Amino acid sequence: MNTRRRPAPADLLLAAAVALGAAAVLHALADGVAQRGVALAFAVLIGLGQCAGPALPGDREPAPVATAVALAYALLGPLHGLPTTHGMLQVAGVTAVGTLFGLGAQLGGQWALAAVRHRPRAPLAGLDAAARRLVTVAFAALLFQPLYNSGVTDRMPGPAYGALLAGAAALTALGDAVLAAAQQCARTGLRYAAALDDQLHALLGIGSAQVATGLLLSLLAGEAGLWALPVFCLPLILAQASFRRAVAVRATTGQTIETLARATEIAGYTTPGHARRVADTACALGRELGLGSRELTLLEYAALMHDIGQLSLVEPVPGGATALLPDGEQQRIARLGSEVIQRTGVPRQVWQQVARLADPCRLADGRHDPTLPLASRIIRVANAHDDLRTAAADRPRAGLLDPLEHLRLDAGHGYDPVVLDALARLGRRGHRAARGPDRRCRPAA
Repeated sequence: MNTRRRPAPADLLLAAAVALGAAAVLHALADGVAQRGVALAFAVLIGLGQCAGPALPGDREPAPVATAVALAYALLGPLHGLPTTHGMLQVAGVTAVGTLFGLGAQLGGQWALAAVRHRPRAPLAGLDAAARRLVTVAFAALLFQPLYNSGVTDRMPGPAYGALLAGAAALTALGDAVLAAAQQCARTGLRYAAALDDQLHALLGIGSAQVATGLLLSLLAGEAGLWALPVFCLPLILAQASFRRAVAVRATTGQTIETLARATEIAGYTTPGHARRVADTACALGRELGLGSRELTLLEYAALMHDIGQLSLVEPVPGGATALLPDGEQQRIARLGSEVIQRTGVPRQVWQQVARLADPCRLADGRHDPTLPLASRIIRVANAHDDLRTAAADRPRAGLLDPLEHLRLDAGHGYDPVVLDALARLGRRGHRAARGPDRRCRPAA
């Protein structure tokens, strides 16, 4: 049997970037570098852009300024009235040199910081994004540079030339989203459709800003010269600072919810680690059922706080096992918890999911309830599974049913059969969700 691991998308993309960079170096050695001053200016700005900033929301792009400048070079036509002669391979070479300069500076800074703080050096971030940038920028140059160098663009009126640049930039952005989705899918375990949806949504944020900046830089540099590059990068730098603040807010929100979720454990209403185990199982089920990263984040928040309503009880539920309570009592606890969560300022979907996590899957006439959120159905299964596992561990000789088999007895009413099937698939694959997983929904900030 062939046991060789199939190359991951990140590995394939990195190999493609290395091959492209090597081809660009060989081309430069053979034919020289056209307009060295221009190439050096773009390489330096790409390197400086690579050094700036952490990963942004959506895990989209750690160096948007570097990408915008590289895209501008790929789409650069005449420079201040003078024709340029660089082609696709030189664009790839300049992008590779600037990126390597920036990555080298990042690595040196990390080594120095680790030495001062006497801590292990953190892994170098942004390598996958850098490889993807090189490939997508080369694609943009391949779309535009042959037309420019053949003289086709010289015969175009201004609006048509602008439309050509915009079309090339848009196709490049879509291609980048496709590659980024493949990387995200391999890194997080999301389904490709969900990862692509995430990347397309992220493209509307910082992605659209960096594409627009790259497009404008190519046009403005053509009219005003190289001095326009640093000046017109300022709006994107300000946008990056705003997104960086969003990263900090997201991290603070997650930490606050983690702390609030432990209130039931500290008060003795739930077993230690219950909220975290339920959230991890819910995340694994959400990935299995095709949820995207934003939906998974909201699911994790709701799962962490699903037992807050227990704080309203006079006496704790034995073992904290709300899944063993009557449906009416479970629904009362869920509604009370939702009212508390609503006052914390979390997104509306979170407290709505908690409010309905104990509602039956079917209406009184037997029809499936279309208004019941999938997240609520997932959390109910994850919570009951952990409650039953905990009960079985406390009474190992009681002859209790397997937790999944116990849940299947109420499939179609209390527990969604689709979610139960997903839990069974995870169990057959030996996924940690069946035993208390540790993979989080939220990406590291």
